[in-house]
Amino acid sequence: MNMSELLTHFRTHGTPLTLSRRGELAWDDAEVHREAWEADPEGYALLALVPGVRQWQRARVLLRILASSQAHLADPARAVLAKATRALLFGLAPDQAVTALLAVRRLRANHKHTTRAMVAFALEHPDGDALVAARRPALVDCLEHALGKSTARACARLIAEGDVGSPYLRSRLLRFTRDPETAMRRVRALYGPGTPNAPVPQEPPVPIDPPREDPEVVTVTNRGDIAATLVHLYRGGPESELRPALARYVAEATRGLPRLEAHVALVLDTSASMRGYGEREWAIMSQAEALRLVLAEVCERLTVIETGGRPDAPAGATDLATGLLDALAAGPDLVAIVTDGYENTLPGDLARVAASLPGAGVTTPVVLCQATFARSDDLTFRTPAPDLPRARFWHQDDFAELLPWLLCHCAPGRAWIRRAVLDRLSGRAAAALEGGRA
Repeated sequence: MNMSELLTHFRTHGTPLTLSRRGELAWDDAEVHREAWEADPEGYALLALVPGVRQWQRARVLLRILASSQAHLADPARAVLAKATRALLFGLAPDQAVTALLAVRRLRANHKHTTRAMVAFALEHPDGDALVAARRPALVDCLEHALGKSTARACARLIAEGDVGSPYLRSRLLRFTRDPETAMRRVRALYGPGTPNAPVPQEPPVPIDPPREDPEVVTVTNRGDIAATLVHLYRGGPESELRPALARYVAEATRGLPRLEAHVALVLDTSASMRGYGEREWAIMSQAEALRLVLAEVCERLTVIETGGRPDAPAGATDLATGLLDALAAGPDLVAIVTDGYENTLPGDLARVAASLPGAGVTTPVVLCQATFARSDDLTFRTPAPDLPRARFWHQDDFAELLPWLLCHCAPGRAWIRRAVLDRLSGRAAAALEGGRA
């Protein structure tokens, strides 16, 4: 399974990971995760942190990381996995993380990195006090699996007796923690009388995915700043004010994103249907153009083939097949077709041309990005090439999920995703992952 297939699996397969009362683990895609881990441990772990991955898939990745030996890995790889593990521990809903940790215990897996992760979750979780009150027996099981039952209980007894740093306590417990005072307080609570009927925290303390806007009523100007500014430009607004604002919004949207060392060809549908009409006029064209502007900043080389008129004056029929052939003639690493899905020049031509490419020896990946007015748009009659990989987008916030999906279809995309995720781990969430809150 290649990276694009694995990412699609991560985003579409949401079956919960479950443990029965008898401790039987139900993990229906365990083989997929085993193969992905063995092929590329770092890439596998980092892919789970890409926006849009299902939370139960992230729980499976956490389970696979903690259940697997890292003895064969170099120190830099272990450092990356340690960061990814901490992000997953605090980026999952507490119940999901607890399920993964109990599954590790059920598999009787215990490595040094497993011990550190379990101790960190039990004693350093940002919502740890509420979690200890609500899931005390489960956290005790995790701590005793990590340290050993006798060792964990001996440490709890020493702490209860007032020990704050004996050689035994430091070597057996405190060396695994970043805040010894908080750790000892939570150990006392774990081995105390407990709090009946305490509510379980429901939300991840450090969410992995960036926040999203979700307007109750969708309009042409509340689908992201870039598209909104373009709408005002297309309506004849003052360019002297709007052009600088547009450049600023594009810079904000791409700040921190690495460059993709690849040549991407973008087939941009600029036919009449992209303009829309009434309350939806300019909505789809502006969002498609917003994606083009973002890709121009991200890609080392971007070739744009417009099919129809211009973004500010869409016109004519939709001829995506010819656009695809023109894009392939440029020799790119990846072709992305951005359209509303209406193909009114020889309908079905794009599907036929795309299907014939392998037989002609063309191996360049081709993907379809469909711009819509809202998340709920019905695309039943707007699927010009059903066999092409396809993703939809309607809001600028969708770019966080769309870009990794789009770029992972070409070979340089693997390195781009790695850099993008590592930059996020080292930047915005770094302080939170040290034990605080985003």
